[in-house]
Amino acid sequence: MRQLHTLFIGAMAAGLAAAVPAYAQGMGKYLAPKDQLVAVRAARMFDSRTGTLVNNQVVIIKGDRIADVGANLPIPAGARLIDLGPATMMPGMIDAHIHANTGGQSEASRAYIALANVQIDLAAGFTTVLDMDSRGGYNTVDLRDQINNGRLQGPRMQVVGQSINQRATNYYPDVRTSRFADELTEGKHLNGPWEARAAVREAKLHGVDYIKIYTTQDFAGVMHMWKPDATLVNSPSLTFEEVQAVVDEAHRLGLKVACHTYGGEGMNSCINAGVDANNHLLELDAAGARTLKQKNLPMVVTLDDLFSLEKEDLEATGGRNSRLKLAEQAFKNAMAAGVTIVLGSGATSNTIPHGRQWDQFAKLVQWGMTPAQALQAVYLPAARLLNYGWERDVGSIEKGKYADIIAVPGNPLADVNEMERVRFVMKGGAVVKNDLAPAQNTAAR
Repeated sequence: MRQLHTLFIGAMAAGLAAAVPAYAQGMGKYLAPKDQLVAVRAARMFDSRTGTLVNNQVVIIKGDRIADVGANLPIPAGARLIDLGPATMMPGMIDAHIHANTGGQSEASRAYIALANVQIDLAAGFTTVLDMDSRGGYNTVDLRDQINNGRLQGPRMQVVGQSINQRATNYYPDVRTSRFADELTEGKHLNGPWEARAAVREAKLHGVDYIKIYTTQDFAGVMHMWKPDATLVNSPSLTFEEVQAVVDEAHRLGLKVACHTYGGEGMNSCINAGVDANNHLLELDAAGARTLKQKNLPMVVTLDDLFSLEKEDLEATGGRNSRLKLAEQAFKNAMAAGVTIVLGSGATSNTIPHGRQWDQFAKLVQWGMTPAQALQAVYLPAARLLNYGWERDVGSIEKGKYADIIAVPGNPLADVNEMERVRFVMKGGAVVKNDLAPAQNTAAR
């Protein structure tokens, strides 16, 4: 099956070759030349470490890495100059929760859609993404690998592949999946700590970066998710011992763990077992937030998927409650406790579209963050959430890191909605997009 996925993706690469400028033919065409020397200059740069703007910055790039950065640095002889003029230069953003597969029943159609979605994310300024469930199968592993070797253009990816999912879902019945996944038709489920460990080992053999579990149950229709008093049902789908076994085995094998959880026993199991990326946490109270802080665990806020659910939640509860309302209080509890906030959109479909992740920043500001804090949620905290110590490589514009750079025309600290207007994208020293005014376009030196 892995070979089949690779053939589909290889075919897509041939079809898309004319759509994007390439540096070379064959493998590696979407990677920057190792011997290139480039200077990027802008009036302002967002320092994601301090949350401030610094003026007149120049970034010197050799190959795909940043060789130097500072105010008014001299442009090296022979360097290609990219002058962004009055724009604000920023690090490439990180979305810590996407789903590249958003439709299609065949492996071929899912592969095409997944590629299109991650390219939309890249064009919107998200140079790194964490795919939080392939919805069956491991084509996201192949997509990640083909992007890494330069055959396809797309963001840096870490992937969970197929989640370990006890919920009553069956997304793609014709895609052969793990016996520990989300297909009721196979009659196989994770039951007990030893099966939990076996599920992690199987996923590891498929080449994933992360393990994802679901610890609160979904139901057939939104009406069944709410009690008469407009509180969530939150039926747990895994025991604490099973969650603990997943976390222990994953960490033993060099993987991290994410969980989808809303509240109740399932949420407490994730927090207490030390899950690395706790997503949603809709019923996080002050005590739970303090535990997250004590364990130095972040909260992954996923707003775009909650925006899409707001209307049906309000209808189901007679306007009394919604998952977005719960998320607001949980977020405020986390902020009060000093919990690290990471932004993950949940982008997955037409109702939760890829490429519109910028709409979350305004909501975080509305809930009490400064624009700088909201922006920082897609930078270093998100980089630390990734596996393998990727904080060394992404999340800021600093010497030694990948040359992942974006730019917006205005000042995002004055108006966070400026993030809707990403006009320049560079990933690893390769220009993906440059829609700035002609006077600001690439110039030779």
